[in-house]
Amino acid sequence: MKKLMDYVKELSFVRVGGSAEEKKAAEWLMGEINQIAEDTGREELRGEYMTFQIPDAAVEKCSVSAAGREIVCAAFLRSGNIDRECDLVYLDEASEIDFANAPDLEGKAVLLNRLTDKAVYKRLAEHKVAAFLVMQGKYYFSAEEASLYSRRLREHFTREGVIPGFLIPAADALWLVQEEVEKIHLTLKQEETESESRNLLAVIEGTEKKEDSIVLTAHFDSVPVGTGSWDNATGAAALLGIFRHFAAHPAKRTLRFVWCGSEELGLLGSKAYVEQNQELLDKIGFCFNFDMCGTALGANKICVTGEKELQTFVEQYCKMNGYSAIIGYGVHSSDSAPFCDKDIPALGLSRETATAELHTIHDLLPALSEKAMDRNVAFAVQIIGDVANAAVIPVKKGMPEDTRKELDNYFHREKEKEKEKEAK
Repeated sequence: MKKLMDYVKELSFVRVGGSAEEKKAAEWLMGEINQIAEDTGREELRGEYMTFQIPDAAVEKCSVSAAGREIVCAAFLRSGNIDRECDLVYLDEASEIDFANAPDLEGKAVLLNRLTDKAVYKRLAEHKVAAFLVMQGKYYFSAEEASLYSRRLREHFTREGVIPGFLIPAADALWLVQEEVEKIHLTLKQEETESESRNLLAVIEGTEKKEDSIVLTAHFDSVPVGTGSWDNATGAAALLGIFRHFAAHPAKRTLRFVWCGSEELGLLGSKAYVEQNQELLDKIGFCFNFDMCGTALGANKICVTGEKELQTFVEQYCKMNGYSAIIGYGVHSSDSAPFCDKDIPALGLSRETATAELHTIHDLLPALSEKAMDRNVAFAVQIIGDVANAAVIPVKKGMPEDTRKELDNYFHREKEKEKEKEAK
């Protein structure tokens, strides 16, 4: 029988959503799912694929140059095209005050520290900037260490308009600012496309309460740098270990296993599952999600999304079973979120550490531990079993008002809510 870290090692390669490598990872996972079904004498548990289309882009050319210097860069996918020299403006935190104090920005390129706030992007659109650049890494990082990679410009940004975007190393951003470089030439030529991604599904039917079910999720894709060992080969491997246990020891309630594709591109796999399985949602009473487990150093973590009684349940359960964990509350930015959006309470089980990094070239195997993986999975099997075998699921469906607001914000529904209020 394979150890959990054997699974992690075999899945540790770049596997971006919609790519041939993600498909390769899916085929490997399917082989392991079916092998577990065979080993436990449960051939009926064989997995199945669920494919879905994802937005993508083919980049023909991406370049940044200034003052005779070529700057390593990556593109924001689906952010449009540009080929021109622009005036360059750096806007510190790109706050409302920074924009108010800036010169006329129309047609200029704006350098940003980061782009996580849609209000910043809206200001860029309102000021009719020609393009934006986002710095990445530390000033002392090489271009490789800065872990540049192309990422899709999310839909909630493009609602305000499409602006060509670039990522550059912080070292080059520092040079641009310190040398007071005024002009920059930007070239981005890309074509919007679609790619096929996939989820892997397996169902272990309940022994008594077959109509009631619990969904178990973990994504298996990665970003384009590093090997995605921690994020999230560990979660996909943990789900295989849990599947192996319940294949041999089925619970009273049905367990629906979903290895999600394209999570790193915006939870696209779990969103697709929810959209394509509306008829199941009323019968799903709980979600367990696994995103980043098994670090040798660090602490266990549980993200609680649900009513107050779920918080109390988890706190007391950990005390009763001697499981040390940092317990957080709110929306988990992972594959449980689309289920929570349908009023399905969720626990995100993971293990965090300050000694390793995700979404960089340093997401590698050495930070992980077989013992830590075993402990994480053993606790998961225990709590899943107790919930799945309970006479009554110990927490009700639904979300408190503050979490519902957080979900609305997370899924960028502010404009929809404003229209609803206006209609009333």
